[in-house]
Amino acid sequence: MSTPACDEDKAVLDLRSLEIAHGFYVSGGKRAVDIFVSAAGLLMLSPVFAMVALGIKLTSRGPVLFRQTRIGREGRPFSIFKFRSMYVGDGARRSAITVAGDDRITPVGKFLRRFKLDELPQLWNVLRGDMSLVGPRPEVPFYVAHYTPEQRVVLSVRPGITDPSSLAYRREEEVLAAASDPEHFYRSCIMPDKLARSSAYLQNITFHDDVRIVLKTIISVLY
Repeated sequence: MSTPACDEDKAVLDLRSLEIAHGFYVSGGKRAVDIFVSAAGLLMLSPVFAMVALGIKLTSRGPVLFRQTRIGREGRPFSIFKFRSMYVGDGARRSAITVAGDDRITPVGKFLRRFKLDELPQLWNVLRGDMSLVGPRPEVPFYVAHYTPEQRVVLSVRPGITDPSSLAYRREEEVLAAASDPEHFYRSCIMPDKLARSSAYLQNITFHDDVRIVLKTIISVLY
């Protein structure tokens, strides 16, 4: 993937020109789809959950699930769930971002992160109403505190498991690993570009586009 141009102007959107669709799908249909798909997914993927949990427990000490505070709709914090992919105690010793080759990641964690299996517990977040299947990816409070007023438009909807920015940055850890200062590069270049893409998604939310994004996400994980 190409490195984004470090242009903060790309992320500055005029809120007066941003019109979020308020049709049936946005007002109720999207949540109904979230509930149905997340419930079905949790049920059908339960054998996968069991195998992943066993792999984590047998190869490193600590809990199966990792919880982290993220900022959701209307700026409300919530606990996001992931399968633990790092050694216990290592997650807090450096930056909140992760780069390719990070020695905090367990051997099993590398496999989980490669195929995005660590994200599967977020189906529970979707079922609970913290998240949606498709929507702007939720950030930690530290990064949200640096959002501009224009960028905070992404907090007007439930955050999602995937969205256009997730597809664009599916190799984000590799891009960060190549940066001389990953933390600075993320905050000054990647994060503004992600927010711009997520804000653009909000301009016209449709069932067709959400299905397309989910399918593209699945394909990107497999290939």
